[in-house]
Amino acid sequence: MPVTSSSIPSLAFDLTRLITRLRHASPSGIDRVDLAYARHVLGQDGARFGLVSTAFGPRVLDRAEAARIVEAVAAGWVEDLGALQDPVYRRLAAALGSGAVDAASSSAPRRNGMAARRRIQAQTAAAVLAAHGPEILPPGTVYQHTSHLRLDRPERFDWLYDRRDIRPVFFVHDLIPIDYPEYGRPGEAHRHRVRMETIARHAAHVLVNSSDVGTRFLRHCASRGFTPRPVTVALLGVEPVFGGAGPSFSPTRPTFVACGTIEPRKNHLALLHLWRDLAERHGPATPRLVVVGRRGWEAENIIDMLERCPAVAAHVTEVGGLSSHGLAALLRSGTALLMPSFAEGYGLPVVEAAACGLPVIASDLAVHREIGRDFAHFLDPLDGPGWRRTVEDLSVPDSALRHRLAERSAVALLPNWTDHFATVDEVLARVVCDRDT
Repeated sequence: MPVTSSSIPSLAFDLTRLITRLRHASPSGIDRVDLAYARHVLGQDGARFGLVSTAFGPRVLDRAEAARIVEAVAAGWVEDLGALQDPVYRRLAAALGSGAVDAASSSAPRRNGMAARRRIQAQTAAAVLAAHGPEILPPGTVYQHTSHLRLDRPERFDWLYDRRDIRPVFFVHDLIPIDYPEYGRPGEAHRHRVRMETIARHAAHVLVNSSDVGTRFLRHCASRGFTPRPVTVALLGVEPVFGGAGPSFSPTRPTFVACGTIEPRKNHLALLHLWRDLAERHGPATPRLVVVGRRGWEAENIIDMLERCPAVAAHVTEVGGLSSHGLAALLRSGTALLMPSFAEGYGLPVVEAAACGLPVIASDLAVHREIGRDFAHFLDPLDGPGWRRTVEDLSVPDSALRHRLAERSAVALLPNWTDHFATVDEVLARVVCDRDT
């Protein structure tokens, strides 16, 4: 029997992360996941609510107000405008491409500036403070939390002790701060252990984005003596904007893309040292590298290379604030995606690049093999000579390796949101059924 929204009569989706991300001009990978979930939930039949964690307790918004906030956030990110309407993409294409669109075209709308986003934040805060408490949620409501935000403040979830009828379902994206504390901010490993403990204490079910994360979560819970929770793997979907059809530009040189927050875990430093080496070897013929992502924490050495190394500055372009449509257009235009991370929970750019037909070179991690085994080329993240040889090989006109990888991407079966949400909705319906029985 197919699962429908009537199988889940009442659902409250946690909007806290989306609201806090209004201060950013563009979304991260987890932000895009949260947005997809919010739109899916609020578009269903049945009783649907938005829930926001505050210092005064959870506040519950009705469907209409929750949807208004979600779309205000999406508008602030310019997520629903095409690549040619994204001024960041237009400037990039004009700088790197041959015959690219005019970066100064007046038809390209401006993004909402910080002042506009602050106005939206103020309006949203007023709506949240005026909202009801959790007592208005119908009995048996499923509470869905798909980010890690506020989980390190377990008191924010004490309301669940008072509403034992509520069925909480959490999403675990990774255990990187616990397994690789050297890549996090000081104290982040402890905070993440608290997050996992909050989930272990409350969850009726746990969703994870990969088998690798599921294994790590269960192993961590066992090591801490927590009662095992049922876990379901739901591979993250590729948004329709990421596909072979759509805007692109023709780079004047081979152009590689690295996508993700600029931080040590992503191994940007190795790529920048590689590009300095390539510049010494190839001079003006050096391929380009486009680094897409905002600057993160403890990235001083990476930023020094970006800002102060002449060889890197000549051939590496740093881009922040690119919309999803703009990113898709860049991926359609590139030579290959380079993903040399030391650790990942999922690696969304790997499947997004493949959906755009772009060859993928990724570090040899369990999760990368799980999602990219049908199309990606894997290298040890410490194999500097191997990465250099691969970049040089892919940069050659009519590269056999590039042709082979592009063919594999073209026929790969990639995860999609339809299948993802079919799995999730089946889990939520089972959670409701388990309560009723």
